[in-house]
Amino acid sequence: MAKARSVLKRLKAVRNIRKITRTMELIATARFKKAMDRATQAAAYTRKIAELAADLAASATNFSHPLMEAREEPKAGVLLVLTSNRGLCGGYNSGVLKLVQHRMREAAASGQKLILEVSGKRGLNFLRFQKAKADQTFTNFEDKPRYDEVDAIASRYIQMYVNRQIDWVDVAFVKFQSASRQAATVETLLPLTSPAATAGKPAGGPAIQYDFYPSAEDILEEILPAAFKARLFKCFLDAAVSEQIFRMVAMKGATENAGDMISNLSRIYNRARQAQITSELSEIIGGAEALN
Repeated sequence: MAKARSVLKRLKAVRNIRKITRTMELIATARFKKAMDRATQAAAYTRKIAELAADLAASATNFSHPLMEAREEPKAGVLLVLTSNRGLCGGYNSGVLKLVQHRMREAAASGQKLILEVSGKRGLNFLRFQKAKADQTFTNFEDKPRYDEVDAIASRYIQMYVNRQIDWVDVAFVKFQSASRQAATVETLLPLTSPAATAGKPAGGPAIQYDFYPSAEDILEEILPAAFKARLFKCFLDAAVSEQIFRMVAMKGATENAGDMISNLSRIYNRARQAQITSELSEIIGGAEALN
């Protein structure tokens, strides 16, 4: 009887867990759809602004910009790490943090100064475990990052790069490629590559003719920083939608595993209950025969 009761108690606990994981899966699915819409729209905007910058740069042949200036001997740079505030999202954080570890070792081996800025409590916990210090921390980004918050970070990076306080800006995050494919990556946002390469256009291709007012150079002075901010915002959006996908898959797997456990525990409970009933019947029959 004690065994049947313990199995029944565990069976109820697993059923409650399955309800929770199923609810979390549904929530992650709803958030994923909204986050994917934002990421898709941002991808279109980022691509078009890069194409426009490429067309303008083709017309302004002698144009140069501080954000496009690559340092001959880079000595210091920023590594922005995008992780989640909450767990239960499978290998979402571990993939990014492995790349961060590798980048930290590279910087230490080459004698470069690496300024670590971390978004997400999971990344902060990782750095504490590694006994590393984050120069800037952010815990306000969830599944709906706001452009004004990212704009403040991007403007600070632009100012630091123009003043030669840093020589590059890297972002470690999970890049959203499709609903079935996401990959942890470290992407270099500064210095800016050529606008044609950013837009995915072949170099030397036919350029669109524009009439400029006041000039192509003046317009590019505004567009290039905007293009950098759009790319950084796209990184945050990719990280947000990828987190929801990882959580959705993890919770679906947990729900299915809980279902399998319920089936196994139900079978064990039925067998234990059947054995208990058989034992009770045997005792009754034996007692009746003893009376006769």
